[in-house]
Amino acid sequence: MPDISPDTPARRPKHRAAPSGTRAPSGTRAANGTRRPGARGIRRVAALSAASAILGVTAFGAVSAAGADGAPAPASLAAEAAPHVASGDELTVTPGGSTVSQVEQAPVVTSGLSVAAAPFTGGTQVTVQGESLDEVAAVQVGGTAATIVSAEEDQLTFAVPAVAETALGSVAVTMTEADGTAVAAETPASPATASFTAAHPLVAAASPVAVPSELSLTYTSDPRIDAQLGYVLAYWSDYNTDAYTVISGNDCANFTSQSLIARGWTMDGGWYYDAGTGAMSASWSSSTAMRDWLLGRPDLATPLDDSQRAQVKVGDIAQFDWDASGDRDHTAIVTRVEHSDAGTRIWVGGHTKDADYWDVDEAIAGGGTVSYFSVK
Repeated sequence: MPDISPDTPARRPKHRAAPSGTRAPSGTRAANGTRRPGARGIRRVAALSAASAILGVTAFGAVSAAGADGAPAPASLAAEAAPHVASGDELTVTPGGSTVSQVEQAPVVTSGLSVAAAPFTGGTQVTVQGESLDEVAAVQVGGTAATIVSAEEDQLTFAVPAVAETALGSVAVTMTEADGTAVAAETPASPATASFTAAHPLVAAASPVAVPSELSLTYTSDPRIDAQLGYVLAYWSDYNTDAYTVISGNDCANFTSQSLIARGWTMDGGWYYDAGTGAMSASWSSSTAMRDWLLGRPDLATPLDDSQRAQVKVGDIAQFDWDASGDRDHTAIVTRVEHSDAGTRIWVGGHTKDADYWDVDEAIAGGGTVSYFSVK
């Protein structure tokens, strides 16, 4: 158990004068989502009547007392003062009274992650509880920066970043302050520690000593993408004629639309297929019309050019312009992505050019360009 004697305080006290109950402004958030340093709030300043003595409360909240001659103050004095002192405060008792000044509280996470696992595609919001979490400036998940959605004193929420579909498994979640100091994560004290504090009145005034812990999140596959990719690999060469019409010689956009239905997309008035009549919208069956429709649906997908291929993931849409006309001549579904020091390689599957894994670089080697839609 940590030494909680007055000779080894957990944090150096910072004595500040402030009106009772006030709190200095917390840090502000920059446009890029990071937090600028802010003053940590002073919890309180209190005046207490007491005999001539000095009571010290460590960052763990343990109370110690000594008279003017260095002799221990009566235990009753400590017991009387302890209820007025919060964990993280220091109490000084003098002949004229006493004051409580705050020991600056560093950020600490006191809960686990609200979500233990998230798809590799990112975007899942995760919340933690703790103290002084408005001082957290950065969050990293497996070494990748995460966006801080909100940071309050007792709660912080961040969005899980996207990673490659091959980066599945458990990764560490870390947080830092603006100066790069790591934010501690702690778990409640064990029953044995709780029993000890209950048996020692001077320690019982403090919160139980917490145990350091680590935060981790497990990246999983995305069930929507699993269903979409499963459909592509099942029907790239064995067309699903029981459910859909085949457009001879130009079935690429039609097949891409089918895969998006397998992913969980819902038809609407702008994008549809009627199984009873075989009627379909242009956005369902035409590569150029699909592009134009998706450009008007930022809620469904984000356009990317080939210079942004590092952001492309499995399940995204790839479109080719073979003749530099500005139209889209072919549409396919991304079936594999590999990242390396040399760059990102992408493979696609689809119809008309029937393929399960067609290397994009080979596809445009003879001329033409490729662009993408990052599917949400």
